[in-house]
Amino acid sequence: MVHIQSKAPKTNLVGKTIDNGSLLFRDVLGSGAYGVVYRAIDTRSTSGKEYAVKCLDKSRMSKSAAHHARELSLHASVTDLEGVVTMHRAFESAEHLFIVFDMCSGGDLFAAVTGDNVFWRNDALVKKIMLQLIDTVDACHRREVYHRDIKPENILISKDRTRTWLADFGLATSHCVTEDFGCGKCRGREFNIGPFSSRHSDVWALGIVLINMLTGRNPWHNASSEDDCFSAYLHEPEFFMHMFPISRPANALLRRILTLNPLSRMTLRDMRTEVKGMATFFMTDYELKRAHRFAQECARTLKGGHELRMQPKPAPIPSL
Repeated sequence: MVHIQSKAPKTNLVGKTIDNGSLLFRDVLGSGAYGVVYRAIDTRSTSGKEYAVKCLDKSRMSKSAAHHARELSLHASVTDLEGVVTMHRAFESAEHLFIVFDMCSGGDLFAAVTGDNVFWRNDALVKKIMLQLIDTVDACHRREVYHRDIKPENILISKDRTRTWLADFGLATSHCVTEDFGCGKCRGREFNIGPFSSRHSDVWALGIVLINMLTGRNPWHNASSEDDCFSAYLHEPEFFMHMFPISRPANALLRRILTLNPLSRMTLRDMRTEVKGMATFFMTDYELKRAHRFAQECARTLKGGHELRMQPKPAPIPSL
C-alpha cells in the first residue's frame, strides 16, 4: 500500500466493485492529488480477505505512463521479499489505474513514531525494526532496486509493532547513479549537489529513520549548509547528543551513517553489525541529568507520551 496525503477524492468508489466484481471497496484509507487508497474486500473469499487498492485517476496523473510502468516493474521484482509489501496485481479501466496490495492494518512507522512513542528506551524493539529494514533494503539492492524515498511514511508496520514492510516504489530506480530524489528531510547532502549514488542515498535515509525512531523528531529540514541544524551538525561532533537523549555509541553510529562523502558512508552490512551489537541507543538517567537542555526537553516529551511532531529545533547548538 502506498501512503498519499489525505484530501477529498475526486470520485468516491466506496460501495462499488472492480476486477469483474472480485473486489468491493469498503472505505477510504487515504487520498491525494492524483488518486485514492481504498480498503477493499475480496468478494470471492469466504474469509473476507482485505486488500489495499491504490486507485490513480488517469486524468490527474502528472507522471508519465512510462514512470508508472517502471514503478510497477521494480516493485514486482522485489514483491516476494519478506520485508516488502506484496503487490498482487495491477489493471486499469478507462478512467483509473488500480494496484492491489496486501492490507496492513497497523498503519505506518510515522504513526508509530509520532503517536505511540513505542520506541522510547525500547532497545530490543529498535533493533528488531532496524534490522528488518536493513535486511529489506539490502535484499532490494542485491536485485538492483534502489528505493530512494525511504521514510517512516513509506514503511508499514504490524499492529503489534514487530514487523515492517517497505512500500511506495514510486521513486525507485535500477540505476546506480541518478539525479532524482525523495523526501527532503531523509535525503543526503549529495542530493543538493548533483548526480548521486542510489545505494548510498538509501543508507543515509535509514540513518534518518533511526533518528526518527529514537527521538520522534527530524534532525534538520534539509541537508544543506543553509539549514541551521545541519550546519550545526557539520561543526559539532556531538550534535545529536546535544539535541537528543541518545547514547554516545548511538551518536558514533549515526555519524558513520550520515557521513557527507557517500563513498565513506557505512555499508549496510556494517550498519547491521553495529545495530545488532548496540548495548543501548539511549542515555541513562544519570547521563540525562547532565545532558544539554535540548536533549532533556526531548526526553520529557518522549517520557510524557505526548503526540510528537517530527520537526527539528531550528537553531545552532550553543557551546556547553
